[in-house]
Amino acid sequence: MSKQPLLTPYSLNELKLPNRIVMAPMTRSRADNPENAPTEDLHVPYYTQRATAGLIITEGSQVSKNAVGYIHTPGIHSKAQVEGWKKVTTAVHEAGGRIFIQLWHVGRMSHPDFHNGDLPLAPSAINPNSKSFTPEGFKATVTPKEMTLEDIKITILDFQNAAKNAVEAGFDGVEIHSSNGYLFHQFFNGTSNHRQDDYGGSIENRARFFFETLDAIAQVIPQNRIGARFNPSLHNIFGMTMDKETIPTFDYIIEKLDKNYDLAYIHLSEPFNDVSDVAFAEPHIAKRYRPKYNGTLMISTGFDQDSGNKVIEDDDADLVSFAKLYISNPDLVGRFREHLATTQWNSDTFYTQGKEGYTTYQSKTNNLIINS
Repeated sequence: MSKQPLLTPYSLNELKLPNRIVMAPMTRSRADNPENAPTEDLHVPYYTQRATAGLIITEGSQVSKNAVGYIHTPGIHSKAQVEGWKKVTTAVHEAGGRIFIQLWHVGRMSHPDFHNGDLPLAPSAINPNSKSFTPEGFKATVTPKEMTLEDIKITILDFQNAAKNAVEAGFDGVEIHSSNGYLFHQFFNGTSNHRQDDYGGSIENRARFFFETLDAIAQVIPQNRIGARFNPSLHNIFGMTMDKETIPTFDYIIEKLDKNYDLAYIHLSEPFNDVSDVAFAEPHIAKRYRPKYNGTLMISTGFDQDSGNKVIEDDDADLVSFAKLYISNPDLVGRFREHLATTQWNSDTFYTQGKEGYTTYQSKTNNLIINS
């Protein structure tokens, strides 16, 4: 049996992972029902097919109606949604897998069409000048409403309630989506946060909302069952640009997490695009943050079998998450184990509805849990 680093077991606190291959969170837009709830005929087989992953992280799931910003995404704020997710977690656990849910609020990357005409919420009233995927197709984003202190308190409670619901639904843990240009990232970034109160200005203030939310979630689920995702070198996506305080902001956040918290992991993204000529950017995220963070570090974006094995062998990360490869290769662990070619994904079916391009990709290996 191969001794590939990706196929070695890993202890995520008391959660034993048979390998270090993680299914990354990916929006798939299959909750096309009035409740935006996961379904037994689509979500259950989709996640169960991929239960050989060391860990599954679900698609981003909105923590409230205010948090939604894409069509047909599942939530974790209603009873119907909790019941739908229960069927998913039960099936994944029966198949021998482990599964976290990603808690999501898109902030200004939403549209009034999702909110009965009301403006989406954001740290400041700044239009990202992007596109929102609405029920009527892509529409230009609008200038959002700057969150009041009461809005911030309510949103923190929404995340706390979503974490409670995740426990009820049987998840092994939760991941806070504090990345990729969504709400928490909008607070971190100086181009999207022009506040003059306790949630804007200094690096500490811009990180305050995230830490207050983390503390609230930790009241209902142990810290070591909470992950957090960050994308420090996101640039020119969703209206987010980098400045001289961008990387120092993530240095502060990750160093504070290392010193004061006992999280399940931090989940970092390598740059989504070439930032070699971008002032203030960090082109090598895992290498920068591995020395700053002594807990479990998960890395994502653009990895394949060889580069995934190398980043662990070089001790720059403990776990590697795979996104598109997991869409078209439900038996990704088996393919890596047997050194088989991977199937190419069809991007035309990423955000469509129905089973095509969702549960129709075939396994080519004996897709069983194997401890390497």
